[in-house]
Amino acid sequence: MKIVLAPDSFKGSASSKQLCQAMAEAVHRELPEAEIVQIPIADGGEGTVESIVLAAGGELVTEIVSGPDNRPVEASYGVLADGKTVVIETAQASGLHLVPEEKRNPLHATSKGTGELIAKALDRGYREFIIGLGGSATNDGGMGLLRGLGVEFYGHDDVPLSEGGAALIGLKRIDDSAIHPGIKEAVFRVACDVDNVMCGPQGASAVFGPQKGATPEMVRLLDSALNHFAEVVLRQKGLNMLAWKGGGAAGGIGAAIMAFLQAQFESGIETMMRVVKWEEQIQDADLIITGEGKLDSQTLSGKVIQGLSGPARKLGVPVVALTGKVELTSNELNQLGVTSAFSIVPGPVDLAEAMAHAPEWAARQTGQVVRLIRAFSR
Repeated sequence: MKIVLAPDSFKGSASSKQLCQAMAEAVHRELPEAEIVQIPIADGGEGTVESIVLAAGGELVTEIVSGPDNRPVEASYGVLADGKTVVIETAQASGLHLVPEEKRNPLHATSKGTGELIAKALDRGYREFIIGLGGSATNDGGMGLLRGLGVEFYGHDDVPLSEGGAALIGLKRIDDSAIHPGIKEAVFRVACDVDNVMCGPQGASAVFGPQKGATPEMVRLLDSALNHFAEVVLRQKGLNMLAWKGGGAAGGIGAAIMAFLQAQFESGIETMMRVVKWEEQIQDADLIITGEGKLDSQTLSGKVIQGLSGPARKLGVPVVALTGKVELTSNELNQLGVTSAFSIVPGPVDLAEAMAHAPEWAARQTGQVVRLIRAFSR
């Protein structure tokens, strides 16, 4: 029997790699003879680099770059097995997890380290990039990222702006004449399932700013600053960043890399499935076990489980979803292409306890599923 394990991470609780390993051990205990294929899944956010490299083969390259508070941090990018494609996620160098909660300040947080990471990969000769947007601590419209690639931003008296999104309110002009020369030869594909625009009620500052420590006053300032940035770009380059879906991803980085790197957006899960050759991996599978933190209405709008289940249904492979909470009806699960879904939580518990035990409970529920399959296979 071939069983494919392809969980997404349970955000704030367990990575997709941890869940894969725990689930694989449970399958092996119940069905030692089973062929187990582990494909940890991510859709562009935190964990994308590790998941793609583990699932598709390749290596991690670690560099020292600027963190969101400008202190040096170690950040890694992945080089896939083809030796040509680099995977970079904003969370590695510019992630929210890199700043203690009490010190988070999106007015001044910078995405410069992500730009530096791209520049280092360009210096090594790589020209094909997959960029995962998600989990950033920043709301700087991608100014820091572009600075890491050689672009400069000037304010009053032609003085370079300080780091952070708030500084963009004083932007007078942008000079991209010294942008890394490798950019002209590079292709950037963005793995992202966020379609928020850059500004306004559904923009980067209003929707994601509070998660990064922004007060209502900060949100208003940052939204105005990003709007002003867009006005300067429109004046200088003739590009309307405010109109682009996905422009608000990662604090406005989405719009910046579309404007300055000509990046093309793709569905995060579709990118992942293409890179790991999902249909090829499940072609002769007997069962797929996937999972994410919660099955709810958002799952129906293009998240990991929906993306994985479509090809599985076409090939006739049953899909079982394990999750912290199931809020979907049987009809909605059928719509997803999921055969069955089970909560891993054993009973009434608080959130902290549930998050602490996710791998253990996922393994236990995996064991239950496999025992059932084994019983009916005799």
